[in-house]
Amino acid sequence: MKEPAEAPPTRLRRLTEEEIALWIEVAKSVAGGPGATLPTLAAPPPPRQAAPAPEAKPAASAPPTRRRPSGPPPLAPLERRLKRDLARGRAAVDSALDLHGLSQAEAHYALRGFLMQAQMQDFRLVIVITGKGGRGRSDDTDWLHETGVLRRLVPHWLREPDLRPIVLGFEEAGPAHGGAGALYVRLRRRERR
Repeated sequence: MKEPAEAPPTRLRRLTEEEIALWIEVAKSVAGGPGATLPTLAAPPPPRQAAPAPEAKPAASAPPTRRRPSGPPPLAPLERRLKRDLARGRAAVDSALDLHGLSQAEAHYALRGFLMQAQMQDFRLVIVITGKGGRGRSDDTDWLHETGVLRRLVPHWLREPDLRPIVLGFEEAGPAHGGAGALYVRLRRRERR
């Protein structure tokens, strides 16, 4: 039988004088064993003297440093103007990826490779076709042949932290581009080194 893993040690804080006094009062109410003694409230140590601060020189007004936010960059929705232009045929997608007929693993791999390649080619907007899902069985027990799996999974994959440097945002495509069976994906500009 496996023994439970030990919890990581936690840092203990010092008790305040009030907490110590309360503990002593509680301990007095409990019968102690032979030779047991109660702790006494010791005087707190004197506060430390701070070292004298060196003379401060007036700081030159340096421009504030820009810190990169920790974590993946946030996703942004497509602009209303871009969506309107796409619907009217005034804007076009740079490339498309059709995931029909692929397994989950194949689709995930294909999506990642496609997005990385599209960013390298400085594409700004691509379309990913997932399909709407077939008219398969509605039997809940047949989870292996579930319909619309890629339609549900691709948005989760696009939100993954390691794709955030590539994906700026995504939304369901308009009717002219497949509607609910496709996604517009905006790509970030790649960082030049």
